[in-house]
Amino acid sequence: MGKLFPALLPEHEAFIRRQRLFFVGSAPLQSEGHVNLSPKGHDVFRIVSPTEVGYLDLTGSGNETSAHLEENGRITLMFVAFEGPPLILRLYGKGRVILPGTPDWETWSPRFELLPGARQIIGVDVRAVKTSCGFSVPFYSYEKERDTLQRWAATKSDDELNDYWRSKNAVSMDGIPTPLGRRIAESAPFEDEGSAKDEKTRP
Repeated sequence: MGKLFPALLPEHEAFIRRQRLFFVGSAPLQSEGHVNLSPKGHDVFRIVSPTEVGYLDLTGSGNETSAHLEENGRITLMFVAFEGPPLILRLYGKGRVILPGTPDWETWSPRFELLPGARQIIGVDVRAVKTSCGFSVPFYSYEKERDTLQRWAATKSDDELNDYWRSKNAVSMDGIPTPLGRRIAESAPFEDEGSAKDEKTRP
């Protein structure tokens, strides 16, 4: 039976830190809009407090989550035990997009290693935590991370990444603008403080 909590407990945080994969769900307000579900790998998730989390968002062929958060803020994060005792843990919250060059970026970015292809940070105010049994989830063994995306992004100049974001990441499938797309349209390419090739590491 599922259990509901108002915030993350220490055991929830420990479970999350052991996971190498999580899923992000979001949706537009329009009834005919597309619900989005994205898997996220790499060491990109951070717990700031029992009610605040975030992840470094890497370049992808779409930018659905960002558009949905800009429109309505709703987001669900899911972690699943593929090894050890079964468990599914979901975080329900209000999300926001944090772009390079903004005050929030200066606060959030030191928490991460800024991997090649990093385009934004997704911050989430957690409103509810729900756990469930996960009894039907199969066992899977972790082998290693894929480095394809990072190798691809490392070969791109800032201008080339901006061109890709402008082409692929400016609007959602349903035509909802993204903060990244609006930023590119309104200003010059990101300066060094937001470069996807910054070599910051978390303290």
